[in-house]
Amino acid sequence: MTGSGADMSDPDVVVVGAGGDAPALAWRLGQQGIDVLLLEAGPFHGNEQFPAPHSERGNTASASTDDLSGDLLDQQFTAREGDMGSPVDGKLRWGPADAERAPWARTVPQTGVISQVAGVGGTTLHYYGNHPRAFVPSINEQPHWPIDYADLVPYYQHLESVHPVKPAPTTPKAELFFEGARRSGYDLTTGLNVEDEGYRPFPNAIHQPDEALRRDGDYDGDFRDVSGDTLACHEHQGGPHPRGADFEERAKRGSLTSLVPKALATGHVEIRPNAFATEVLTRAGPGPLEACGVEYRDTWTGRTRRVFADAVVLAAGCIETPRLWLNSGLPDDGWVGKGLTTHHFDFVSGTFDSDTLEDVIGQRKVEPHQGQAAGSRLDVPGKGGIAVNTFAPGITASVMFSESIDGFAFENDTTGEPWDTHGRVTGTKLKEEMSDYRRMLTLICHTDDRPRQDNGVTLDSATEDEHGPVARIDWSPHPEDDERRDDLARRASKLLDEAGANHIHRAGAAPILLHLQSSMAMGKVLDSGGEALSVDRLFVADHSALANGVGGANPTHTGQALALRTAEHLADRYFDGVSDPIPANPTPASADD
Repeated sequence: MTGSGADMSDPDVVVVGAGGDAPALAWRLGQQGIDVLLLEAGPFHGNEQFPAPHSERGNTASASTDDLSGDLLDQQFTAREGDMGSPVDGKLRWGPADAERAPWARTVPQTGVISQVAGVGGTTLHYYGNHPRAFVPSINEQPHWPIDYADLVPYYQHLESVHPVKPAPTTPKAELFFEGARRSGYDLTTGLNVEDEGYRPFPNAIHQPDEALRRDGDYDGDFRDVSGDTLACHEHQGGPHPRGADFEERAKRGSLTSLVPKALATGHVEIRPNAFATEVLTRAGPGPLEACGVEYRDTWTGRTRRVFADAVVLAAGCIETPRLWLNSGLPDDGWVGKGLTTHHFDFVSGTFDSDTLEDVIGQRKVEPHQGQAAGSRLDVPGKGGIAVNTFAPGITASVMFSESIDGFAFENDTTGEPWDTHGRVTGTKLKEEMSDYRRMLTLICHTDDRPRQDNGVTLDSATEDEHGPVARIDWSPHPEDDERRDDLARRASKLLDEAGANHIHRAGAAPILLHLQSSMAMGKVLDSGGEALSVDRLFVADHSALANGVGGANPTHTGQALALRTAEHLADRYFDGVSDPIPANPTPASADD
């Protein structure tokens, strides 16, 4: 193995990206004794090789768990909303590690927002730890996938054990949601393989809360002494809790604190942050073309280097993976970058009076900022899902009331609709809405939008940055996607009404490109093992490889499961195979395994 901070100059596999999915693949390859180098465009937080990642370059690489530091995470992750999450100058942004420089550009012609993070751990740095499996019908009954749902189950099970993934604790806001779901006629879903409508606690990759924080525990101590989940609702700010814990003991099991340590512990994985890949290198092979390496640029020095390997894996995400492919001049059969899905989000909020809350949940405020950010959900296979989605107040004011594409609320006639107001709210009315934040329950609708060739990523030849032409993202919903989103918004409104809300508001949200899937889809660009159809020795292991939007379920669990599976196919095809295959699921896919 290479030593801490050493330069792996001759890896077996080079991976572009060290975000949410790539560490799963690297971990699995490392377990087989395959040397893996990950090139990550963003910073590496909580690592002693990079003690000040936003002001100094630090070392070039990290290859040891000895480099990981909980103390540094405490210093770098503050839990302040703007400090961590600002897309312009926050620590978790799409941009270079150097805080003095501007974010990297993308071209988005239509109204919309892209929410992605550069850095080791990628977008799992600010995700909510949600790990539901794909809806079974979205794989077995939609025509997009070349594999069956049962093929993913062993990898789901493996990840659920190692993160681990557990049902979110029931906090007051979840009690309110569940009561609304029950009164709306839905049943509790008890299994992990979702085929029918039902509500349930979110399966989350977040440690269970300390026993002291249970309602009847009457905890009145120092929260710095609490282990596990502190219920502080800071997942979006990086999940910094509990303070003082070791690096691997942070409650939220994002890839940075869960899978990266496991990958490094194999002794066969090195991560090189601040390395932006600019070209996939190829050569003639037995077939028409095969990948042999990657050219990348150091984001601090501007120096360009090349690294060669027996196989290349692209895991830069649904936008940058096709951008790199296209900037490298690789073959395009018409589906590279296309088929992008986003879950076509919308938001519906309910405001409750204190007496109603006292009757339903035994307290006079919802207190949305307490508990896990997203701890309860309603699944509607064929339509999507609805989840409690707790933003901090600043983001709530933005996405819930200020970014509608349906005009101003005072312009919209809501007669006959299940919501009282719909659209953008400003001025005094916005202040009144936000003054009720602590008595508000906000729901997010995840639409099962379907892949279409018109949606996706191309190159904007008129706009270049230091890494070449930037990505242009075109996405608009199909009328059938709009119908599914409307259906979910009405279900969310009914749930809130049944729970006793006295005012319901629908945002009519502008596109938020947060859950991104299927821009390099298996079955279109990739074969069933994750290898490119037109370039040998080139694999994709990020959410772009998903064949669709997995029905509206949060995609991280499926992306990581598929990355584990792709690692095994890569090892079988180009190395000595897999010595310890993850066992096939012995039960049918419909069982509650």
